[in-house]
Amino acid sequence: MATTHHHVTESTDRKSTVTFDVERVRKDFPVLNQKVHGKPLVYLDNAATSQKPLVVIKAEEHFYRHDCSNIHRGVHELSERATRSYEDARVKIQRFLNARESKEIIFVRGATEAINLVASSFGRKNVNAGDEILITAMEHHSNIVPWQILCEEKGAKLRVAPINDRGELLFDQFEKLLGPKTRLVAAVHVSNVLGTVNPVREMIEAAHRKGIPVLLDGAQAAPHVAVDVQELECDFYTFSGHKLYGPTGVGVLYGRADLLDAMPPYQGGGDMISSVTFEKTIYNSLPYKFEAGTPNIAAGIALGAAIDYLKSIGMESITAYEDELLAYATEAFSRIPRLKIIGTADKKTGVISFVMEGMHPHDVGTILDQEGIAVRTGHHCAQPLMERFRIPATTRASLAFYNTRKEIDALIAGISKVKELLD
Repeated sequence: MATTHHHVTESTDRKSTVTFDVERVRKDFPVLNQKVHGKPLVYLDNAATSQKPLVVIKAEEHFYRHDCSNIHRGVHELSERATRSYEDARVKIQRFLNARESKEIIFVRGATEAINLVASSFGRKNVNAGDEILITAMEHHSNIVPWQILCEEKGAKLRVAPINDRGELLFDQFEKLLGPKTRLVAAVHVSNVLGTVNPVREMIEAAHRKGIPVLLDGAQAAPHVAVDVQELECDFYTFSGHKLYGPTGVGVLYGRADLLDAMPPYQGGGDMISSVTFEKTIYNSLPYKFEAGTPNIAAGIALGAAIDYLKSIGMESITAYEDELLAYATEAFSRIPRLKIIGTADKKTGVISFVMEGMHPHDVGTILDQEGIAVRTGHHCAQPLMERFRIPATTRASLAFYNTRKEIDALIAGISKVKELLD
């Protein structure tokens, strides 16, 4: 089981003002203890996917070694054990998001599928010709394309709330775009490129004043900040398991029960039915109505283990430590000549995207890799956002709570090496 970290009063991370035993945390992640190209691995690609603690790896292994069987249909012991573990994981997710009921938690393959589910099911039922869906200029493709598909199919219109040069939502413009034709707001909670934390509570309040439901894409928020869907009063919330230190291939759609109840099924088959004749099918109740076919059972159970692990550390400790690390990195970056940080919002978390004058991000990433440093380069599946900043790509360092100041120092040294080689 996960050890508790939050009682530690002394930090082993030099100069840190936050009490957080990062060296102890790092021991929980076996992958971090390795060399890449002869250098200690510095993993700073956490916005793409995060590494897994041993408790998560063991939870998957335990399922396949001891309990492997299908869920919800077997009368034998293994099936009952698997079903219990899977449904326990659902309750853990419910508590993690503070949803009212576990039936408001739908297991999906990831945040992308969750958004597609809402676009396909809620959208097809509620969006008609001339209606509007409102998103923001900082969305990931996963929160653009499903809505474009829906709009094309229905003759509806996609509206985009603009942002400023710091990467912050222009709230007054957002409010103006909320009109009588707006059927849904779909917005990112935290930007994967800019690290901007959107003012989601205010956005939801403004939308709700006009009776418009709100979906939040929480893929980059849930791993960094505590999320309370009742406090936010959002109507849908999505995240991916693999960014939350859980396995790939599993994610979550939270939806308000009354909205989910009123939505038609997304896919047909397996657990989503109650009875089938050739004349008519009666659909199962929530959450099973939206869970067709055999799910990724092991991943669902292991996601529950990831949530237990995060709780043992405490989301508030994680947020405080990561904020401190981001401030340290931002300060160090700001001292590098001819380097520009893309995304300087007042409220940020987890991400530093940057461009270096006269150097292509791809070359920057390749040289950093030779130094054992893993970063992401490219458009980060947010091409319209790149256009907004008139750049083709950025290099992105994205943080997790197992990263250290020493690793930020290694990144800064790596960037000096890049300049030596490319200048």
